[in-house]
Amino acid sequence: MEKKNRSDKNCPVSKDCGGCVFSSVSYPEQLKKKEKTVKDLLSSLCEVRPIVGAKEPLFYRNKVHWAFGHMGTHLIAGRYAEGSHKIIESDHCLLEDQECTAILSDIRDLAVQFKIRVYDERTKQGLLRRVLLRKGMATGEVMVILVLSSPVLPGKKGFIKKLLEKHPSVKTVLVNINTRSDSMILGEKTICEFGRGFIWDELLGVRFKISPESFYQINHDQTEKLYSLAIKAADLKPGEKILDAYCGIGTIGLCAVSKTEGIRLTGVELNRSAVSDARENAKANAEKNSAFEKARFIAADCTKFMLDASAKNEKYDVVFLDPPRAGTTPEFIAACQSLSPSRIVYVSCDPTTLARDLKEFKKCGYKPEYAVPVDMFPLTEHVESCVLLTRVSNRKADSYVKLNVKMEDYYKFKDAKVEQ
Repeated sequence: MEKKNRSDKNCPVSKDCGGCVFSSVSYPEQLKKKEKTVKDLLSSLCEVRPIVGAKEPLFYRNKVHWAFGHMGTHLIAGRYAEGSHKIIESDHCLLEDQECTAILSDIRDLAVQFKIRVYDERTKQGLLRRVLLRKGMATGEVMVILVLSSPVLPGKKGFIKKLLEKHPSVKTVLVNINTRSDSMILGEKTICEFGRGFIWDELLGVRFKISPESFYQINHDQTEKLYSLAIKAADLKPGEKILDAYCGIGTIGLCAVSKTEGIRLTGVELNRSAVSDARENAKANAEKNSAFEKARFIAADCTKFMLDASAKNEKYDVVFLDPPRAGTTPEFIAACQSLSPSRIVYVSCDPTTLARDLKEFKKCGYKPEYAVPVDMFPLTEHVESCVLLTRVSNRKADSYVKLNVKMEDYYKFKDAKVEQ
């Protein structure tokens, strides 16, 4: 049977796990279903082009997380069943990078060998809670994060030594301390026990630093396709000013900079740690062209930043936005309009919130031209989309009133420090 037509028979725990709801559906049929979902929601707003599928729809996850627990006296490790804290054991997952799965399996065996006590959620006793792996698919570098209830790991040096002997691709090992009682994977404190504390990867030839908490797309090959579509839609020209909103570690903006000389990039992100990584990413690529060195990344609320920029009569030619699943807000859309970009490129991970937001953009004088669905998560129901919007109205923005935007909600923080 070809890989593209695998069924749930290839994964004995698929029904219990719930991670890949389309495992029994052929890949061409999966793409048809996802394309239809996007068309049903967006075709009344703009042209919906054919979905961009994956060349290899299996083993794509570069971020893999296993929970650890007990079944009687037996140590168990694996993924949580959907919507529960029931651990599903399996050394074969159709979604996870196979090297990551092998490393996690060996960590489970090493935990037994070194007699590391596994954390019990009921009694709050034990040490090892979870293990999180991140892999740079272009570089082959792997990060291992051991999530513990305490910073003291018995036999730590021997444990790490054996892990590195088995898997030399592991370039850094970190211990994260999580004493929380909720479902958050990582706690607030992370200690680097081996290596530099981060890994490198590449997208479209641009190097990116990945830290433990960095947002980074989990499907490398499909991300390159998605970002290529976004850059093509932007139709960038030398000397143009672009704003990368919700920029994270700078992936979309810096990839855009690499494709057009003289682009003036500003990235805005609320997470200061991500902004720090974005600045390092710009420096790491500075030798390629001067635009990387001149790129600026600002820690701020995107809406407030745009309102402040508009008040200073600043303009941007293109705005990229890649918000969370909840989408963006009417306030953001109105603030974006105040900058008068000629093109907006919206990268969305939820077609439902995308449809809602495109309607609001339309009210503000921005026409959705076309949408391209991209299958970022094969075997699941999720689908991403890239949409180009163009300005069709030059009228003075009055959408703050139309969209019930309360300006004071953003300007009441006008004295707050904005990290340049």
